[in-house]
Amino acid sequence: MPLFGREVELKTLAELVDAPEDRSGVLIRGEAGIGKSALVAEAVSAASAAGLRVLTTIGVEAEQNLVYAGLHQLLYPVRAGVDALPTPQRDALRSALGLAEAAEPSVYLVGLATLTLLAESAAVRPLLVVAEDVHWLDRASADVLAFVARRIESEPIVMVATLREGERSHVRDAGLFPMPVDRLSDEAAAELLDSIASGLTPALRVRLLEEAAGNPLALTELSAATGHHGGPGPVLSLSDRLGGLGPVLSLSERLERAFTARVAALPAPARTALLVAALNQSDSVSETLAATGLILGSAAEPEILAPAAEVRLIELAIGVVAFRHPLMRSAIAAASTLAERRQAHLALAETLHEQPDRRAWHRAAATAGADEGVAAELDRAAGRARHRGGVAAAIAALEQAARLSEGQDRKAHRLLRAAELAVESGSRATAERLVRDAHALELSPRRRATAAWLLSGFEDGVREDVSRVSELAELAASVAADGEVEPAVRILWGAAMRCFWSEPGPAARRSLLGVADRLPVPADDPRMVAVAAYVAPFERGGIALDLLRKRAGVAGAAPEIDRYLGSAALQVGAFDLAARFSAAAAPGLRAQGRLGLLPRALAVQAWSRVRLGDLAAAVPVAAEAAKLAQETAQPFMYGLATAVQAEIAALRGDHGRARTLADEAERVALPAGARPVLATVQLARGLAALSEERFGDAFAALSRMLDPADPAYQLALRAYCLAELTEAAVRAGRIDTMRDILRDVEPLAASTPSPALHIGLRYARAVLAPNGEAEELFTAALRADLTGWPAERGRLHLAFGEWLRRRRRAVESRTHLRTARETFDALGMAAWGERARRELRSAGESSPNRDPDAREKLTPQELNIAQLAAEGLTNREIGQRLYLSPRTVSTHLHRIFPKLGVSSRADLARMLKTFEESSSSR
Repeated sequence: MPLFGREVELKTLAELVDAPEDRSGVLIRGEAGIGKSALVAEAVSAASAAGLRVLTTIGVEAEQNLVYAGLHQLLYPVRAGVDALPTPQRDALRSALGLAEAAEPSVYLVGLATLTLLAESAAVRPLLVVAEDVHWLDRASADVLAFVARRIESEPIVMVATLREGERSHVRDAGLFPMPVDRLSDEAAAELLDSIASGLTPALRVRLLEEAAGNPLALTELSAATGHHGGPGPVLSLSDRLGGLGPVLSLSERLERAFTARVAALPAPARTALLVAALNQSDSVSETLAATGLILGSAAEPEILAPAAEVRLIELAIGVVAFRHPLMRSAIAAASTLAERRQAHLALAETLHEQPDRRAWHRAAATAGADEGVAAELDRAAGRARHRGGVAAAIAALEQAARLSEGQDRKAHRLLRAAELAVESGSRATAERLVRDAHALELSPRRRATAAWLLSGFEDGVREDVSRVSELAELAASVAADGEVEPAVRILWGAAMRCFWSEPGPAARRSLLGVADRLPVPADDPRMVAVAAYVAPFERGGIALDLLRKRAGVAGAAPEIDRYLGSAALQVGAFDLAARFSAAAAPGLRAQGRLGLLPRALAVQAWSRVRLGDLAAAVPVAAEAAKLAQETAQPFMYGLATAVQAEIAALRGDHGRARTLADEAERVALPAGARPVLATVQLARGLAALSEERFGDAFAALSRMLDPADPAYQLALRAYCLAELTEAAVRAGRIDTMRDILRDVEPLAASTPSPALHIGLRYARAVLAPNGEAEELFTAALRADLTGWPAERGRLHLAFGEWLRRRRRAVESRTHLRTARETFDALGMAAWGERARRELRSAGESSPNRDPDAREKLTPQELNIAQLAAEGLTNREIGQRLYLSPRTVSTHLHRIFPKLGVSSRADLARMLKTFEESSSSR
């Protein structure tokens, strides 16, 4: 039957199928019965005619708690390709699909495996991936589909998904082109009705059009109920035809009432079989018949479902029973009695004795009161779901197990375990509800402690009141006193993180340090090093630096430890070590699929690289950190990475982009007062103002970082931009103010060997010194070890050259100014390079125009791919590293080569090596 009134949608779908490489796919969204499945059917038909292979998964409400059920359905036809995947991906996907026992797979690693598998299949024959009713897909499958949708770039793969209006799904936010489907126009609705029920009386025709209100399913099903449809149906009175309904019922309710009336006319055995099929988590006819036979007391044959098929409630195929619309499932279940549903669930549970997860859920659905046996079954199902990476399924199973638990302690234990998983997966509303339910019980001291700190895991506690830090310190001490050292360390780490994002004050910091010092944990434990660095970056900076330098030689052995140490190094101003540890952590986090932690390591790496002046390395890292932070719902890490991108743009002289990015980062961070983000925003704005010679604005922006009353104040970071602040102060005529600032900062230098702090102080002392002392201070500053800090060396040469020129020592100044120009050109710091050129012209020497670094022609992702290709990685290895398909990597390389004027990977490697050597030699 033709689709009426859907010409625009059909044209879009046809274009999608004709050129699958041009767009990743569409998300068809609309109310129940609006025709989403009909549009999908047209897309499938067009795809098949065009030679595309079609893979399909359909979300079923009853399967929401069966981990990776939707993904298993989608990939079953291409399962033979799983064994050819790279080993980590193969193991993750086999574990997720229950094909092998392996360590808990990350959903992102499963996503990469799925992307690779689909891309390999599409290389042989283009693919149409269909995902219907994504709001009912299990969470793990929905997350994987969203992951894949975001990364379909060059592959001949197109995805068509459907979502019911008002429902939520991660697939909705995956970048698929939105296709809202509205109700039919009056003309199209009339055309449809006339095509399926031509014998209606005028009055009934008008009534049906009014009741259906442009909904195609309503027109089809309500007209069928009148007996005027082409198929069989009982002839009812006008009131009964429409369920005796008034306008107070929604369209879905009217449709469900119509379906229920159709069910009521079936023979009793058929109604029983239909209820079993509706409650089953599978479309298996054999399962439905087996369970129905248990209820009826005799074997059930397929013919028992024939009456339901005749009235178009279901469709029967070989071994499969499918409901013609999801509303039919819910209508059938809702129309049954509690006793009937319980009986059906118990029969299904007995039938599924070899499938423990499904059996547990059916037994739970049949259980009204406490039953520890059923609760224990669900608990074990949660463990299996967790092992396969299905966090959402595990949470649901534990929550249901808690409902059925005997004893308050068992109930609380399961609720809090579920809440902990919810925190881990970022499901804040779920975690809060579970913790609230736990608080309503009589909790033991240990359970109370767990409930007290669990929710603090969200957003590192950024949105919590700062008084919470002292509370957490007391809680950690109490938990440790009870002998629970590991939980105490975790609580302490959470509290320390708040000292990074917020400012709790010196008393709270001292309290945290006191608890940390009393814990029976070795001082060189990476977590304790990081705690000390976050809480007391200056007082404990020397101790932290000693431990960091000792461990630098073994970086790369344990990604989680390296991530802690990278964060600690950033706090104490050791940006070279911060970059090293965080870079060492990234490959391991990638390999493990830990995309929640990866953007944190990348953000630290990018922040540090920019401060060192290594913009070429920082650009792709910051971009990836921002992208992954958005994808993993970490707004403040996204804000931090975006602020770093703003700083890069300012240093490159791209002031418009710097402003846009700084505004975006501030928008994210300001409502919650995320201090490191706001500090980096002011740093970016100050750098942009400096290069635009708006020196008063630059000083105002940068000095905000030092004002404890300002949300951009961050205890550690404020001390690491002294060079920029001094530069702005001198040129803005605020020298006396800057000297006052230095007097406040100098005591910090006496308590810590922080490299960034001492480098900044040496610069500031030289620039602010009286003429008789300046030269000696500049010389001493340049003699200091600045290995790995090329931007700071360049800044010193520029300032010293300017000072010499003002003393009319032009010849001597040129050496320093020339070095500064070459350094900034090599680093891509265009704004600073231009300033060195101006100074050189004033000293009597012209400068050649800077040739743009060829790397600057590349997008951040292209630069990342180019660097990895230059290291000798294959397309597949690059894809694994960046969570892209090999084909996408290949497409990017074909764009990169002409941009850089090279024709091979060897040429690419030589070119990038030359650039790196030029930068590092400065």
